[in-house]
Amino acid sequence: MNDSRATSQSAGQSTTPQAAPPHGTKAPVSRARRWGALVVLSASLFVIMMDMTILNIALPRMAAELHPTSDQQLWIIDVYALVLAGLLVSFAALADRWGRKRMLMLGYTIFGLASLLVLFANSAESVIMIRALLGIGGAMIMPTTLSLIRVLFTDPRERATALSIWAAVSGLGAAVGPLVGGVLLEHFSWHAAFLVNVPLMVVGVIAGIIVLPESRVKNPGRWDFIAAILSLAGMTLAVWAIKKFAAAATFLVPAALIAFALAVVLLAWFVIRCLRSSAPLLELALFKNRPFSAGIIAALGSSFAMGAALLLLAQWMQIVDGATPIEAGVRLVPVAIAGAIASLAAPPFARVIGARAVLAGGIALAGIGMVAIGVQPGELSNVTVILALSLVGFGTGSLAIGSAMIMHGTPEEKAGSAGALEETSYELGSVLGVAILGSIASLLYRAGISGSPELAGLGAEGAQQANNSLGAAAAIAEEFGLPELLATASDAFTESMQTTGIIGGLTMLAIATLVFFLTPKGTDVSEGGH
Repeated sequence: MNDSRATSQSAGQSTTPQAAPPHGTKAPVSRARRWGALVVLSASLFVIMMDMTILNIALPRMAAELHPTSDQQLWIIDVYALVLAGLLVSFAALADRWGRKRMLMLGYTIFGLASLLVLFANSAESVIMIRALLGIGGAMIMPTTLSLIRVLFTDPRERATALSIWAAVSGLGAAVGPLVGGVLLEHFSWHAAFLVNVPLMVVGVIAGIIVLPESRVKNPGRWDFIAAILSLAGMTLAVWAIKKFAAAATFLVPAALIAFALAVVLLAWFVIRCLRSSAPLLELALFKNRPFSAGIIAALGSSFAMGAALLLLAQWMQIVDGATPIEAGVRLVPVAIAGAIASLAAPPFARVIGARAVLAGGIALAGIGMVAIGVQPGELSNVTVILALSLVGFGTGSLAIGSAMIMHGTPEEKAGSAGALEETSYELGSVLGVAILGSIASLLYRAGISGSPELAGLGAEGAQQANNSLGAAAAIAEEFGLPELLATASDAFTESMQTTGIIGGLTMLAIATLVFFLTPKGTDVSEGGH
């Protein structure tokens, strides 16, 4: 990183002259405090990832009790990421002005209180509302953690290590989530999957107040309220329209066409407004840096391909393969542990073979794992699924290098924009993946089960519920003693999941190719910035 872009220097490096402290901090941050801060910041990601994977385990039980429609089930999954993606830009820019530590503490508080509201949830609509509130809290947390890491760790090599730890904790959270979720669901209702967040957020607030330094951008410029509204409205309308297109399996949906056209106009207005502003809400000029752009594409494409596939696999394990919630949690451990190990290994490996080879190769490996699930001949086996998920985990660990590439050439005063863009890419990619690939899987499932004789005796309402989701079909089959219905629904779901896995895997292979050619040869995230 050039001296002109650094306003502070890591403490404890006697060979380098000490510069001014980071924007808004009162003094240089000691080595012990910045690594202690990383523990708190990584714990934030741990809780959020754990919450997301717990939902995957809890969803079948929730669907059996609440009987959500297929659209409601998609909204339960999507609304968190949709709200999160819509608010990331605004909250990141606000944190730059108000204080990143303050924003983080407020996010912890909202996340904890929203989780507590599940005690009063008795319908699909109430769960959707709670997930939306969790999205608001998450939007305050996610970009702030990344921007603080960028500000605290000014040495590129040390920062790459910090980001690899941050990414590895994501894998550990994903591993612990299914296990914790499985244990909770063995003894309690699905509500416990939300309530577990409450004590963790209380600990986060206390630790954050003690350990984290305050940080804000000096002279950040005027807050652009109009741009904030444009980004939120544009992204919300775009995703809503895409969901409608996918659900209807056609673009001939008048309301969705209107919404999508309006979204394009609003987002174009947002981009133009940011490009013309001397103090933009989002610094889009960062995309002029090719490694930055490659990192963003890697995040967006990977989360798009994997979001729906992993969600479908969690349901397949429990309903089709007969695993209990805790057994399903154990089976999902390999992908998370592999991802954590690969994240820690990625920076040193990148110093040997290059950042672009590690990032593109990892994404390709994950794509091969997903395709393997879809192309297995005969009946899908649990062994194939576990081996394929392990490949996915090792591959996605390379995304730690993507994070380092994103932050490598980003000035400290633009860290909020970089963090917002990275997290928006992950969350928007997941929303679009679940909306598009999830809807494709739903259409294939309905095509496989519709017209089957097992539905004839259920009546219109029962047949509709069985058509909406595998969870509802399994609950009806158990209630009325219809094993043939469960077998038909399971076969239809498995085929739809395998087809979705092939589509997702091929998408990741295409993303890997694009990332490889976009990243300049010789890119090194452990050396000084551009």
